[in-house]
Amino acid sequence: MFATYADHHHDDRLSFWCHAPAGAQQSLVAADPQRFFVPPYVGGRGWIGVYLDVAGQVLDDVFWDEITELVEDAYRMVAPKKLSTELDARRSG
Repeated sequence: MFATYADHHHDDRLSFWCHAPAGAQQSLVAADPQRFFVPPYVGGRGWIGVYLDVAGQVLDDVFWDEITELVEDAYRMVAPKKLSTELDARRSG
C-alpha cells in the first residue's frame, strides 16, 4: 500500500495519507500545516497526511498537480523497479 483515503476518525475533513520520501513529511508540514499533517498510526514511518479541503472547499487545480506528484512519489517507494521504469517511459513518451 502506498496511499489511502482517510476518513478513519470522521473529523469532517477530506484527506488522504501516503508514503513520503525521507524528510518530506517534516518539510511539507512545516511549510503548510493547513494542507499537510502527520497522520496517526503511519506518521511515525514518514507518511504524510494531505487535506483535500479547507473550510469545506475542495482545493484549487494547482494543488492537484502537487497531489499527483505526491502520489507518484509514494507509488515509486513501493513499486518494483520494472514498474517505476514503465512509469518513466509513459511520462517521457
